[in-house]
Amino acid sequence: MDFWKIVKSLNDSPTPRTSLTTYSHLPPPTPKDDADYFSHSECPSLFNWYLTHALRPQVLPQEWRNGPWGKKAVDLKFVEDYKPFKDNVQLRFMLYGPVGAGKSSFINSVESALRGEITDRAKTDAIGGKSYTTKYKAYKIKKGDTGTHYPFVFNDVMGLEKDEGVCVEDIKLAIKGHVKNGYNFNPRSSLSEDNQHYNRDPSLNDRVHVLVCIIPGSIAGLQDDSVRKLREVRLAARDMDIPEIAILTKIDEACPEVGKDIRNVYKSKHLKKKIEEVSGRMGFPQNCIFPVKNYHSDIDTNDDTDTLILSALRRMIESGEDFVNDL
Repeated sequence: MDFWKIVKSLNDSPTPRTSLTTYSHLPPPTPKDDADYFSHSECPSLFNWYLTHALRPQVLPQEWRNGPWGKKAVDLKFVEDYKPFKDNVQLRFMLYGPVGAGKSSFINSVESALRGEITDRAKTDAIGGKSYTTKYKAYKIKKGDTGTHYPFVFNDVMGLEKDEGVCVEDIKLAIKGHVKNGYNFNPRSSLSEDNQHYNRDPSLNDRVHVLVCIIPGSIAGLQDDSVRKLREVRLAARDMDIPEIAILTKIDEACPEVGKDIRNVYKSKHLKKKIEEVSGRMGFPQNCIFPVKNYHSDIDTNDDTDTLILSALRRMIESGEDFVNDL
């Protein structure tokens, strides 16, 4: 049903529709919709809603943050040339966040941007609802045809849920390096010291060097229980002086204008408010929150999508390098 048919059904109902909030849930009219279908005199509240909402621009004329456009080649070279200052060090980035936020998809997207082709080694689920990731798994990314890997690794964890999902205590143990690769998360209890996957003597490389919070931009608001768990993880990282950044995913779903043109990301009013919300509720400084579009339906990589991903990856590497060098 199109916009005006919905409106007509509302106004034909026995109860008069006089409040602007009556129409606040409606989808905006499409270009083919006729704004004069209802005259100002016949339906003033709808007419005003249309003027203030449907016709209101969703993007700003100028970027509210300078986008990294044109820096893909520079950031890609930085990543390709990166070598830890300390010998035999491998940076470890651990991703955590709500179920369906796009943690595994982000790992795939980073690998796709680095390899120049779409990859899907970290398995994802398009249905959602429950965490598709059940094991603590590390992902290394091959470095071209050199037969080597980049000097960093991504760790994926089970998603956080209200009553299920990964135990927050397991995330804390993983940050300290006590969780071995391949551990099956148990939503009912955390890893015990007598478990075969408990690492009693973690090395520097076993520890997490950057904690990455993945938050979907398409969610209207963060649930209080999710915020509490995410905040608990943040505070644990703070106590260990571990650097953190946040990745805002699904920006193309969150804002239609970004879906049309990803370069609108730093002009989007909605995404600006979303980043302010994440900062206000989670405590992340706004300059530590990076909006990205994960590859999910694409069959080829895209320079602008790569640019946002590589910009976030560069910050992760720089933060991890600083952390390791300060130890």
